[in-house]
Amino acid sequence: MELPFVLLLTLAGLALADSLSAGTLGLPTVMLAQPRVRAVSVLTYLAVIAGFYWVVGVLLRAGALAVVDGLAGSVPERVVDVAQLVVGIVLFGVSFLLDGPVARRRAARRTAPTRWARWRSTLVGPEPRLGAVTLVALGAALLEVATMLPYLAAVGILTANDVSLGGSVVVLLGYSVVMVLPALVLLALRIVFARAAEPLLAGISGWFSRRAIDLAAWAVGIVGFLLASDALSRLSESSGS
Repeated sequence: MELPFVLLLTLAGLALADSLSAGTLGLPTVMLAQPRVRAVSVLTYLAVIAGFYWVVGVLLRAGALAVVDGLAGSVPERVVDVAQLVVGIVLFGVSFLLDGPVARRRAARRTAPTRWARWRSTLVGPEPRLGAVTLVALGAALLEVATMLPYLAAVGILTANDVSLGGSVVVLLGYSVVMVLPALVLLALRIVFARAAEPLLAGISGWFSRRAIDLAAWAVGIVGFLLASDALSRLSESSGS
């Protein structure tokens, strides 16, 4: 299986955008910023959330493949590419609205303890149980299923580019690994530099909490840009042929 470099780069960009979510980076960073860190707990959390994403992606790709086979010949490929281009442009525009003053005021009014706060308290206990860590990881993944926009875009791009189901299984596995890679890098820093890395990790955790809205807006904007770019590349190829 050989995929175009531009396609792989696009998928890698989506995976990195996905890595900035609360479930894939926010909660792991909180775990790593504690005075005592159990690497096995962090690895368990990341393995569960990456595995969940991978399974969901494979199921979505299989479903999309069945739909495409059913619609084969009835919908011109150019119509699909134009629709993807429009969706990408709309998402890129929406990203600017997500970072506006209205969104910030709504976030400022949220003073009650959130589900994320309760999960953080579970993960940062003195001896977090692996069972509890697994449940929190599954909960975070389930909560983000409806908003895993970069991942849905990746599955859509694989479908639009006619990547086989077997190839998609491999690519989505790589996507899931790249998605948790930033958290793995931070774990490595925490292990290598021990207590010296605590101020850095605490700063990242605090910054992540303060800039969650900005990160969501950036993720939507990146998804929109990459969707539009992928559609434009196929449209230009079909026009040139």
